[in-house]
Amino acid sequence: MSATLIAQVAIGGLLMGLVYAVVAAGLTLIFGLMDVVNFAHGALLMVAMYATLLIHRATGLDPLVQLPLVALLLFGAGVVIYRGLIARTLSVRVNAGMVQIFVTFGLSIFLVGAAEFLFGSDFQSINASFLGGRSLAFGAIILPWPLVASGIVALLVFLGLFLLSRTEFGHALEATREDHEAVALIGIDRDRVFGIGWGIGTASVGIAGVMLANFYYIAPDVGTNFALIAYVTVALGGFGSIFGALIAGLIIGLVEALTALFIDPALKQIGIFLIYLAVLMIRPRGLFGHL
Repeated sequence: MSATLIAQVAIGGLLMGLVYAVVAAGLTLIFGLMDVVNFAHGALLMVAMYATLLIHRATGLDPLVQLPLVALLLFGAGVVIYRGLIARTLSVRVNAGMVQIFVTFGLSIFLVGAAEFLFGSDFQSINASFLGGRSLAFGAIILPWPLVASGIVALLVFLGLFLLSRTEFGHALEATREDHEAVALIGIDRDRVFGIGWGIGTASVGIAGVMLANFYYIAPDVGTNFALIAYVTVALGGFGSIFGALIAGLIIGLVEALTALFIDPALKQIGIFLIYLAVLMIRPRGLFGHL
């Protein structure tokens, strides 16, 4: 086993880890803002991938060109979900946590069922894209362009989230996260902040869905595995920490790739859960969590 192969696998794992991090960023943003775990997160990733596929078939637009459009559509869907479902669950005073779980889990089941009804359960893919079949070579290291582009877009997403945190709305998000009730006293509309926050979290997973559609299969249950990895990423990085999601995503992507290389591709997620269990025992709040 050569050093070149190990380096190529490691870099590929880091790039995939950036995709995991973007998926987890939306999840941790929503949790950090309103203490709600969105169990429909994986299903929304699937919705973004199908939206990319349908727009491509209808218009011929490349997934990269669709990126702003699908992100905007998912942002709107997130706001609608908050207004129509989540806002109501937040007003529940009895067994509020269970109600939130059932609502988001029920939404996930509905979205997956609707996708199976509309598109069937067969795997589909976008075969004709600008990045498809292209590769980037660094000496003997060869990386597929769709994965490289996904990593670049993921870094831009985190840069955007960082810049957002420095804006007036970003400060409103932080204030609302710190104290849901007190912000009303300084004129911040909590529901508006929650709605936009939910939209941003959903748009993040939408961006990940568009990039994944470049090189990953599309099916109704495609979001399940990514959602599971996102939950582990959030817990590893620390609930509510965007930076933690980035670092944890990189760790998980690297560990997954190296586990597949040195042990067996079918067992690649064992390394992820071993790392997570170790952190859970030593630092239950995650690497950068404050809980």
